Amino acid sequence: MTVQAFLALISEKTGIAASEQEVMAGYPPRQLQLPTDVSGAALSSLPLANGDTITLRAKATAPATAAELGTAPASVVSSSRPSLPPPPPYPATGQVGYVMEGSRHAAPRLRKVIADTVRADPVTYNEAWILGKDKWGGAIELSILAAHFGREIAAYDIQTKRCDLYGQDAGYSERVMLLYDGLHYDSLAVAAFEGAPEELDTRILDLSSPRQLAMVEEGATKLVAACHDARMFTNTASFTLRCGVCQVGLKGEREAVDHAKFTGHQNFTEY
Repeated sequence: MTVQAFLALISEKTGIAASEQEVMAGYPPRQLQLPTDVSGAALSSLPLANGDTITLRAKATAPATAAELGTAPASVVSSSRPSLPPPPPYPATGQVGYVMEGSRHAAPRLRKVIADTVRADPVTYNEAWILGKDKWGGAIELSILAAHFGREIAAYDIQTKRCDLYGQDAGYSERVMLLYDGLHYDSLAVAAFEGAPEELDTRILDLSSPRQLAMVEEGATKLVAACHDARMFTNTASFTLRCGVCQVGLKGEREAVDHAKFTGHQNFTEY
């Protein structure tokens, strides 16, 4: 079977056109990097194992949630948020790559940047786990990436409505924003107007403009509050999972990670 036929089968079963599909596999689910020529590529060329769970969502064609910024009605802080339930984990490196340099393909390179940084400073960092494809970024990784790009990273947490700043004491002149739902990082950007194409987004904020920064922060706070009220977050300490291989019930991310390390099972579903 070709990749094209595989996507067509998914489309037949779900009603989501192949061009609108985001296909993920494994646990934590990670997006499959599809070949450019799906018609000629064999399905066996994809990094899929027998028994893997396939996770699918439709690509967002426009911001699903937007918050107006103060007195600038033509500007919105936007994030491509899917409908509930909350999405599976995406690498923070991929979202940082987009807000920092506009690239959707930077994750492997940035994972290497983090791993090299960790290896070069074994006292501060004792494990280069970010290289694993089943890992996603956290506070240490965002701190490293803020230093790598020379910009602050503001990470807004939907569950707590808290904003964590990375690189804030380094004297950087610019800032980018992320949105975190407990499992997944989304990029945050200032749209030129609601529904504007992505290429018009302002991804990098100038910290020398207090008025603009205050307006953006207000809009981001409103967006986070709206996502929180819609419960668009996952409490990874208490959510329940079932192993799709041995059917063992697990509670929280820690138990799932430990189970995966001990058994090699990576097929989990939330219930």
